[in-house]
Amino acid sequence: MAERGTGRPEGLDAFFKARSVAVIGASSKPGKIGHEILRNLALYEYKGRVYPINPKADQILGLKCYRSVLEVPDEIDLAVIAVASEATPEVVEQCGRKGVKAIVIVSGGFKELGGKYKDVEAEVVRIARKYGMRIIGPNCIGVFDGETRIDTFFQSRERMLRPPKGPIAFMTQSGTFGCTMLEWAAEAGLGISKFVSYGNR
Repeated sequence: MAERGTGRPEGLDAFFKARSVAVIGASSKPGKIGHEILRNLALYEYKGRVYPINPKADQILGLKCYRSVLEVPDEIDLAVIAVASEATPEVVEQCGRKGVKAIVIVSGGFKELGGKYKDVEAEVVRIARKYGMRIIGPNCIGVFDGETRIDTFFQSRERMLRPPKGPIAFMTQSGTFGCTMLEWAAEAGLGISKFVSYGNR
């Protein structure tokens, strides 16, 4: 899903050129999705500001944690959401109130499960439209930018190589296929400009 009132390419800058990223559902436990996303953004090539959001932690990876995105004393360009599906609408509402420009929802458990979970995803769409936010996901691995090194993946650097900067851009619904292609590109020395795994449509 991608929600916003403009189709201009610059409308995607918050995904690929974000100056600040909040990881909502950040975890202190290695191997957890929220930990690996935070680690990939905070400890490697990305140069922007990174804010872990976890109401039960004071610090993760040496970074101050915030109970909510609303408590972050800075503008947030991009939020990466890794919380349970039923908690996601409230988190997206908070992002809208904060003025977050773009959101990646890596969590699964939405319309792909049918039933009430379709309604949860519909509510996320409604909130995104209300605030004019763009969303990639849910049920995806998100985005990677070869230049800015934005990396919302929950695959660790030990498990998956990242390619260098280059001229190739591609997107895929499947995160597994996308990871395979990116690692192949890295091993072959092929440069990537932008990558999107968009998940549910």
